[in-house]
Amino acid sequence: MKITKSFQVARPLPAVWALMQDIPTVAACMPGAELTEDKGDGAYAGRVGIKLGPFSASFEGEAKVTQNEADHSGRVEGRGLDKRGGSRSKLVLDYKVSEAGASTTQVDIDADVQLSGPITQFGRTGIITETAGILVEQFARNVEQRLEALPDTAPAAESQASTGKSNDISILRLIGLLIASLFRRRKPSLQD
Repeated sequence: MKITKSFQVARPLPAVWALMQDIPTVAACMPGAELTEDKGDGAYAGRVGIKLGPFSASFEGEAKVTQNEADHSGRVEGRGLDKRGGSRSKLVLDYKVSEAGASTTQVDIDADVQLSGPITQFGRTGIITETAGILVEQFARNVEQRLEALPDTAPAAESQASTGKSNDISILRLIGLLIASLFRRRKPSLQD
């Protein structure tokens, strides 16, 4: 499944790039994600938890992050396994940070997500694609909130240690966001 998304952050490129290099902070911005270990040399262990109705999965795995300072881009390659439900995931995500104005930065994301096991039943209905879009929107808001707390010239905030608190995605909130997303997408066609 290919996911391509772009979003803009109302902060200058150096501040956004500094934050994108702080992997624990970036992981904390993604709903449902928890970084559990920095293995060094761009390798990380973590988990991503999600609940969709009666179905829940907690993918545990590893990711390798490489970054290119010259063109403000990076790549994340990861694999995960939901030991309880048997679902598997594989991710290759490329991102690029570029100037979109004097104090606005654009983040472009191009991801290829491969899923296998019980979770694929949700892929047939488009729920996974819609959910991914909502998660990217929430990620963008979280990144912007982190950056708003920083002065324009400051590097990204130091990473905070994990509190052990669950960062799973709430099903009620997710359903509300999915319904709102569907109405927004269909609204123009109703007016035609």
